[in-house]
Amino acid sequence: MRDWIWLIPLLPFLGAVLNGVVFRNRVSKSGATWIACGSVGASLLLALGVIGEFLSGSREAFEKIVYLWIPAGELVVGDAAHGAASLADVKIPMGFLLDPLSSVMLFVVTFVGFWIHVYSVGYMSHEEGYQRYFAYLNLFMGAMLLLVLGNNFLVTFVGWEGVGLCSYLLIGFYYEEKFPPYAGRKAFIVNRIGDFAFLVGLFALVSKFGTLDY
Repeated sequence: MRDWIWLIPLLPFLGAVLNGVVFRNRVSKSGATWIACGSVGASLLLALGVIGEFLSGSREAFEKIVYLWIPAGELVVGDAAHGAASLADVKIPMGFLLDPLSSVMLFVVTFVGFWIHVYSVGYMSHEEGYQRYFAYLNLFMGAMLLLVLGNNFLVTFVGWEGVGLCSYLLIGFYYEEKFPPYAGRKAFIVNRIGDFAFLVGLFALVSKFGTLDY
């Protein structure tokens, strides 16, 4: 079951693509609902299976590498000024990590996220842009799962950026009104401050240790 952990964030992303691109304005509200809630519900079931297998086993950290993302090659790392520098073969994979902390966060994100989707069905039923809203919500779920399951800081950063994008999209959902787009832009700009500090930390880690793995 753990080998299928990569499907947990992929399914909400797939739901976002179906509702936001493939079937955009081509399906009814019920169809959009089934796509959005079904993809997140499937992620929840997979997450419960993965967590159950983790708890019933040795509870050792499990890592699933999907593919080699960035083969950066040999870089000088360490403190060159004090003669402590060395060469490191820097390779950054795209993968997922399951440990006690990520298991808790995985359950919280999928369980709470699923019920938010269910609640939104009634809450947004009379609103324009119903299908667009669920595409954004699915995208938010996928980004959150990427953030909590990433096996290194760069994958986590991509999830962080996705969450920031979805915050902008959801806050500014009523784009025809005056205030929501302003609030969305404000949230987007403030997030960039956090991005700068995050990126500085990533470069510092690579420079010092030659890896971004946890």
